[in-house]
Amino acid sequence: MDFMIDVNHQRIQTNGIWLHVAKKGTGPLVLLLHGFPEIWYAWRHQIEYLAENGYHVVAPDLRGYGDSDAPLNHNSYTIFHIVGDLIGLLDHFGQQQAYVVGHDWGAVAGWNLSLFRPDRVIGLVNLSVPYFPRSPTTKTTEAIRQIFGEGSHVIQFQEPGRAEKAFARYDCMTVMKKFLLVTNNLIAPPDMELIDYLETQSSLPAWLTEEDIRVFDKKFEESGFTGPLNYYRAMDLTWELLAPWQGSKIMVPVKFMIGDKDPGFKSGGTSEFVQGDEFGSLVPDLEVVIVGGHHFIQQENPQEVSSQILSFLRQHPADQ
Repeated sequence: MDFMIDVNHQRIQTNGIWLHVAKKGTGPLVLLLHGFPEIWYAWRHQIEYLAENGYHVVAPDLRGYGDSDAPLNHNSYTIFHIVGDLIGLLDHFGQQQAYVVGHDWGAVAGWNLSLFRPDRVIGLVNLSVPYFPRSPTTKTTEAIRQIFGEGSHVIQFQEPGRAEKAFARYDCMTVMKKFLLVTNNLIAPPDMELIDYLETQSSLPAWLTEEDIRVFDKKFEESGFTGPLNYYRAMDLTWELLAPWQGSKIMVPVKFMIGDKDPGFKSGGTSEFVQGDEFGSLVPDLEVVIVGGHHFIQQENPQEVSSQILSFLRQHPADQ
């Protein structure tokens, strides 16, 4: 069952695990990296569009998600593991360089792939999560706790089993709806689990169908949420391991897109950061585009996001 979209599926061995990818088209390689809590299907619109326009599009389920392997130990989910998986994909397809498009955690992966291995990236299009500088003194979770408090999703997701137990009070369809249709910050009031705080919308917006949610639902029913949550549980280990890159810049060409109604854009100083000088100094070859929509803009506003991606790819042609 290909979920109303004609793609080829493959499992590829990389970095000691097997990753599932959906792929379509021929031409220069474009990697599409999803976020939390999604799978390759989050890119259904972009896969079709970019393949039609002459690109070889590969959308993996990142480790811990969907039909990819999910190592049990949360220490196996540092950004180094994720980037290592992606290098293995490039090698598998025999490509020295690729375009990279990331959303949410996929954007974090894109930033760090470009940081560690700029020689492998033609250009980067990232959605929703900017490149924040690493604090030299404060661990990531501590910094988030200072800004957003104990109710932040990042903090609630730290303790193994806690969020899984809370999610299990709902069927998977409801969990997916609560996250994909989120309009507020992922910050619960004191003594309340985030999943209980998130609203369940009574009706779906035009951009998301019951069938779409069922695709996500089916995969998360099978794989559970521990793999995805382990990304959060590895954040402080990633922070420690990133110390050698303190102060480093992203030197590849970048287009960054964020939704004007994304809760993350409107809080914690993100809009000021994205539109200010510091972001541009960390990413010297940067274009910022604010599009209409909330957090999951590649699904909510696919026409604009897809055409923005394509215009960037054409601005930065691959060496054929």
